[in-house]
Amino acid sequence: MKTAQSFLLLSSMTASLLYAEDIRLDAVTVEETITTSVVKDVAGEEVRSADIAEALYKIDPSIQLIRRSGIANDIILRGMRKDNINVLIDGGKIYGGCPNRMDPPISHVLASNIETIIVKEGPYDVENFGTLSGLVEIETRAPSQTFQGEANLNIGSWGYRKIGVEASGGNDSIRLFIGASRESSGQYRDGDGRTLAEQVDAYVATHPDQLGRKYAPDYHDMDAYTKKTALMKLYANVADNQEFRISYTVNRSEDILYPNSPMDALKDNSDIFNTKYIIYNLGKYSKELDFEFYNAWVYHPMGTYYRLSAEMMNMVMENVMDSRIYGGKVKNSIDWADGTLFYGVDASKRKWHGEYSTGILSINYAETKNRALFTEYDRSFGRVEMQVGLRYDDTSVSNADPTIQAKEYNAFSGFLFGSYHLNETTKLFAGVGKSTRVPDGKELYFQDKTGIYIGTPTLEQTTNYEADMGVEKELTRMFVKGKLFYSRLKNFIAFNSSQVENKYENVDAKLYGMTLDGTYLVTDNLSIDFGALYMRGKKDHPLIGQTDTDMPNIPPLKGNMALTYDYSDTLMIKLSMTAASGWKDYDADNNEQELSGYTVFDLKVKKNITKSFEATVGIDNLFGRTYAVTNTYADMTLVTGSNDLPMLLNEPGRYYYCHLTYHF
Repeated sequence: MKTAQSFLLLSSMTASLLYAEDIRLDAVTVEETITTSVVKDVAGEEVRSADIAEALYKIDPSIQLIRRSGIANDIILRGMRKDNINVLIDGGKIYGGCPNRMDPPISHVLASNIETIIVKEGPYDVENFGTLSGLVEIETRAPSQTFQGEANLNIGSWGYRKIGVEASGGNDSIRLFIGASRESSGQYRDGDGRTLAEQVDAYVATHPDQLGRKYAPDYHDMDAYTKKTALMKLYANVADNQEFRISYTVNRSEDILYPNSPMDALKDNSDIFNTKYIIYNLGKYSKELDFEFYNAWVYHPMGTYYRLSAEMMNMVMENVMDSRIYGGKVKNSIDWADGTLFYGVDASKRKWHGEYSTGILSINYAETKNRALFTEYDRSFGRVEMQVGLRYDDTSVSNADPTIQAKEYNAFSGFLFGSYHLNETTKLFAGVGKSTRVPDGKELYFQDKTGIYIGTPTLEQTTNYEADMGVEKELTRMFVKGKLFYSRLKNFIAFNSSQVENKYENVDAKLYGMTLDGTYLVTDNLSIDFGALYMRGKKDHPLIGQTDTDMPNIPPLKGNMALTYDYSDTLMIKLSMTAASGWKDYDADNNEQELSGYTVFDLKVKKNITKSFEATVGIDNLFGRTYAVTNTYADMTLVTGSNDLPMLLNEPGRYYYCHLTYHF
């Protein structure tokens, strides 16, 4: 690759853009724009496992990992998590079934099935319901016209095994993609050599009142999870200017261990169905007209099947959760006044139900209904590029308990963003926006196993008022971007562990911070990518019965760096570093605790052995560091009966892996 071409590609890596903060993880070359930057080939490069959260955490400094298990982990995006982050798969929304976030939305798709991931930070999205602080938009692999496919085998430490196959092909009229995989793993060991079960043993040794959380002898050494997935995707050209797309994703996960929770998951099953009909060039009143429909189901039974508590009580305590969301969108775009105008309607219905084995309902058929109108206008004025968006939401949330009145929420959201090309190498950009999200079924209606309402049915919706500004600069062999952001949160939904019931509470708060990203091309073959995030968060006042004003889940100073050496067209060597300072500011009243800083290195070598056969070998956590990245916030475990700090789960220790791929 020529030097100029190499720089354009590398300069986009690990860069976080202000407007919509779009980070595109793509399997094909994508042009750099104000809203997109190429970071990594997910399907081809992230071969360690199916875990998307871990891949994003190691690439983007703005993303922090919430470690729950060996698979199905969650993310914090610039200090926010749960429903504060919107997740789309092929344009459709999905929510996990577990109120304890055992199966976060991002876990219901496989890394090897992904073509692109776009991460949008901030309130700069008006098309989708509930984008409070950011959007993670996943597009699965698109079918090709020519017949092609691959078979892959992945093996790693602690008995990790994965086998997968996919094929794609078609013609000018119809294209089809089919893929399937199966993976499983034993319990990983931390840097001290302890399995997941042994980490629980160490915790119980200092918390004897939590004896029942230990794994029973028959299950102490069981595998950590088994995950099977399949994807079918069909594109059909109905006419010269019309296209129909349909995709169906199946996820079947079994026996997933969640050691720092009191329960494990018997199953994490999901079915994700998406369709889209596109009509191009209908005349001056329609440049592109899209009709979208999605339907996603999640089934999640969790319980004490493998814990000592089941033997002690002579019964399994189980909570069976079902989640479903379906909806659609109609969007039109036209050329108007030297710019592009987008407008449309958006609607969805989310259902959530859960029941304990005792017959008590954990969530009593909660429903969230949303209807919305949205519009966006993009235009350039010489050196200036402007985008403005507006959305109106009408939302109702209810459940089947006749004693609790349904909640109605209405809100306008919108943003204004602009960039100014100071010269050919320097760009200034800034944006302001407002976004909202309503409380979910857990925050409003969740009950514990004794029937006490943990949820608070009177919660108000959260509103985010945010401002961002930054600059990006291209030098001879370097690209760098700096950014500041400030977020004012009204009625942030916080968890209050000091209360016996109605533990969720509205509180005003603020988030602010800065990021720095860039790439330095040392030689034509050697590059350095780097990124860093610093942020703080404060509540305006303590929660009821508390004194701490620190916001939860605010990661400390975090940085990512990668040294990539392209020895030849067939050999690549990469040394990556992820580092963070210790947690000094944390929500101690809600059981967060001080964590030590860490620096971890990963090494990966990829070699094309033949035209059709390639191998990737690597070592994660090269020096076997013992460390934890996740601060266990109180509402993530919902453990009753102990006032002690919850269990911190250490990250995997030194991990070896080998990935073999045969292309046909």
